[in-house]
Amino acid sequence: MRTWTVDDVMTRAVVSAEPATTYRELVDLLAERRISAIPVIDELGRVLGVVSETDLLRKVEYAGGSEPRVFDGPRRRDDLRRSQGRTAAELMTTHPVVVPGGTSIMSAARTMDRAGVKRVPVVDVRGRLIGIVTRGDLLKVHLRSDGEILADVRINVVERFLPEEAETVLVNVVDGVVTLAGKVDRWSSADIAERLTRQIAGVVDMTSTLEYRFDDSQVHGSRLGFGTR
Repeated sequence: MRTWTVDDVMTRAVVSAEPATTYRELVDLLAERRISAIPVIDELGRVLGVVSETDLLRKVEYAGGSEPRVFDGPRRRDDLRRSQGRTAAELMTTHPVVVPGGTSIMSAARTMDRAGVKRVPVVDVRGRLIGIVTRGDLLKVHLRSDGEILADVRINVVERFLPEEAETVLVNVVDGVVTLAGKVDRWSSADIAERLTRQIAGVVDMTSTLEYRFDDSQVHGSRLGFGTR
């Protein structure tokens, strides 16, 4: 079963900056391309950091100059320092959150949520920039039509993993919500169908009324008679 990755949805033609790119050039790039952040790369294409609108706005926030105070915390002192920056190297957020190519959509979403970021650069095994993925890009998986999802469930779940029971399992998809119905021989068959269906790209939710004859979930034997999920 094919798993969607960041490679399927990321932007490959990435606007990037060099460490020496000036403040004004960065502002112009963000405005011209209507983006809110730019990865900074070295001469080999490796990601060194990211310059965001937040980074650039520090110069506005601290316009007129401001001296560090005794009780300032590390974060404020760093903000003050970077507000004086003139180049991408001085303004950027270093040690940026990145994901390697081939990362699953699910894993990328978790990474972005934990880090509290709206976009992450995608890199190859050498750390070189190959794309950028945003929260909006990750939602593209839910643009798949009900027909595409239905075909995916039938071919890659039912027919592939339950070939002997394919004729007795009914699949319906409405607005991304998959319904499984019908009969299978064992509880484990119903369980695998449900678990794999939830992993299909574009599935919003899944409900099941699959019935089974043998409950093979019991360690000490099976319970005869049809059960239902």
